[in-house]
Amino acid sequence: MSILLILYTLNLIDRTNISNARLQGFEQDLHLHGQQYATALSILLVGYIAMQVPGNLFLHWLERPSVILPSCMITWGLISVLTGTTTNYTGIVVARFFLGFAEAPFFPGIIFLISKWYKRDEIALRITLVSCGSFLSSAFGSLFASAILYGMQDKLGQAAWRWLFYIEGGVTILVAICAMFVLPDFPHNTRWITPEESALAISRLAQDSNSDEFEKQTTLQGLRDALSDRKVWWFSVAAMFQVMGQSFFAYFPTLCATLGYDTTVTLLLCAPPWVFACIVAFALTWYSDMKQKRYKYFVVSNTFGALAFIMSISTMNKTARYISLFLMAQVLAGYLVLLGWINNTFAREPAKRAVAIALMNSLGQTGNFIGSYLWPSNWGPTYRYSYVICIAALGVSTGMFGGMHLYFKRLNKQIERDELSVKDIKEVQDPIGNGFRYLV
Repeated sequence: MSILLILYTLNLIDRTNISNARLQGFEQDLHLHGQQYATALSILLVGYIAMQVPGNLFLHWLERPSVILPSCMITWGLISVLTGTTTNYTGIVVARFFLGFAEAPFFPGIIFLISKWYKRDEIALRITLVSCGSFLSSAFGSLFASAILYGMQDKLGQAAWRWLFYIEGGVTILVAICAMFVLPDFPHNTRWITPEESALAISRLAQDSNSDEFEKQTTLQGLRDALSDRKVWWFSVAAMFQVMGQSFFAYFPTLCATLGYDTTVTLLLCAPPWVFACIVAFALTWYSDMKQKRYKYFVVSNTFGALAFIMSISTMNKTARYISLFLMAQVLAGYLVLLGWINNTFAREPAKRAVAIALMNSLGQTGNFIGSYLWPSNWGPTYRYSYVICIAALGVSTGMFGGMHLYFKRLNKQIERDELSVKDIKEVQDPIGNGFRYLV
């Protein structure tokens, strides 16, 4: 878990360092204007969306995350370094386009890897532990960026924002090489655990899902089953609206800059909201795992997010707007509960789960594609229209996931009625297997 946390932190730092670079001459040096910055952000999602399902299918087939995930890191680290050499709009668009392809298999890959080691009531908290990389990258990435942007201007004749890409990309490459020797594969084929540890991991998952976790379902069967399951598509479309409502993430330094401070202070102010969000995420997912409930904790997070947007719409008071940034940041905690929920829903079918995770995440990222254009400069500094759209998007996602919540409750009641009506039969057939319950 610790190595996954480090890797995901670097993943988010390399993806979002463009938002920090924007604060110190990035757009001016590349002569960007109009919606060109938004396009540079969104073009990453083309490859990111296209390669997630193939990436997870390949991971399921090869069964070597210790090779695949660090290889992706080395590739995007190199692309990040090269991003610092760009001189115009075309160059940054090309770099970001290929960055999306390189990063695509990583996040769904680590979520799938976690699901192959932990039980259903353990997953959400573990996903949060790894996903704290998003909070750490936003918090400490901003602190790191402030130091580079402040101290590296004109070093060796290079602008400070270029050094930001050079240094952060180089660190990623070095860490990725080390990760090849530390990252585990799956319980049955990790070379550096004992046979007893492997047997324990396998038996835990088999008992948790009332089935053999490692019963071979081919990769193509998993793809077919996932694409034909309406639940997968419902989760994916709802996730798209949720991610659209979280589109402020890529513009967080810009929103913080509306408080009126200089670049260094702005980046320092970005850190505390993400530390707060990290704490909320741990508390929310831990309690969600303990109670084995998902939806209501997701609703709580979205409600406070909507309140934050309303506060930002209503006032330009610095204190109120800074408090709203704390409440905005914690919205990502609810999304982590969702990731645990989809793993729980498809716990018994590894190949299908690999596709479902990737499909939900990839279609969800279309929300980021749309969200890249929701924060134009001419809507600032209030960004009222942006916040209104985000409120609407969170409302749609909350409603769609609410429909899934009610559907799962109905299925669970049906399973319970079937079990009560059958006497002296050890196995009761339910919609997806013996005694399985959907978490709601």
